[in-house]
Amino acid sequence: MSGQSLLVPGELSPARSVPGNIRRPEYVGKPAPTPYTGPEVQSAETIEAMRIAGRIAAQAMAEAAKLIAPGVTTDELDKVAHEYMCDHGAYPSTLGYRGYPKSLCSSVNEVICHGIPDSTVLRDGDIVNLDVTAYIGGVHGDNNATYLCGDVDEESRLLVERTREALNRAIKAVKPGRQINVIGRVIESYAKRFGYGVVRDFTGHGINSSFHSGLIIPHYDSPHATTVIEPGMTFTIEPMLTLGTHDYDMWDDGWTVVTKDRKRTAQFEHTLVVTDSGADILTLP
Repeated sequence: MSGQSLLVPGELSPARSVPGNIRRPEYVGKPAPTPYTGPEVQSAETIEAMRIAGRIAAQAMAEAAKLIAPGVTTDELDKVAHEYMCDHGAYPSTLGYRGYPKSLCSSVNEVICHGIPDSTVLRDGDIVNLDVTAYIGGVHGDNNATYLCGDVDEESRLLVERTREALNRAIKAVKPGRQINVIGRVIESYAKRFGYGVVRDFTGHGINSSFHSGLIIPHYDSPHATTVIEPGMTFTIEPMLTLGTHDYDMWDDGWTVVTKDRKRTAQFEHTLVVTDSGADILTLP
């Protein structure tokens, strides 16, 4: 694995503004969102609105990813995604969610998830995950992907490639009538082939008008994930695989989650809707 030094917190830039005509999620300005009490199966109208939100989130992520190169700061990536979402009438869902200060999550190397964009400069050989969610039309679309920065070592490159494949396999396993735990079973069995850890405490989730509906999508074979998959359900799958342990530490910022052994980790995510025969990806650019 790369001999890169471990990450340390950088400096945050001032909060970015969102035009006043863009609708805010209900949780903005509050310490926490109102708990979701609606159904996990969504109407056709909600699903089509989520397809729009998902497309904007995917394209915002793709635009930010174009800048990934040695010497670029994670804050610069946040700026691009923020401006793309605002320019397309969407609110960056993470901005103000439980006090989160930025418009995407940028998780580099040993950061499992929820890294905060700041003055951190990307280095040759880094891997960086971008997690972008857009809110428009009263609904959210959530996606993430891990990108290579410059000349990345083979072990890290394979981790990224295989984490993407784990997501693809999990999506193919989604079928009406199966239990949610089939998703984690597929991911965990694939990851074990390579000796990877599978993060357990951070999961996929139901998503609709709520950023996190309360439905939990584990990425390991959980005996408790017995909810039956139904057509019209909308949720994310977002496996986090590690080169070592799945145990983690959290930085003092209350957000940045790093592997306990500080080995590298990768993640990929899509928002899905369950169809009569499988799953349809809503976060496509």
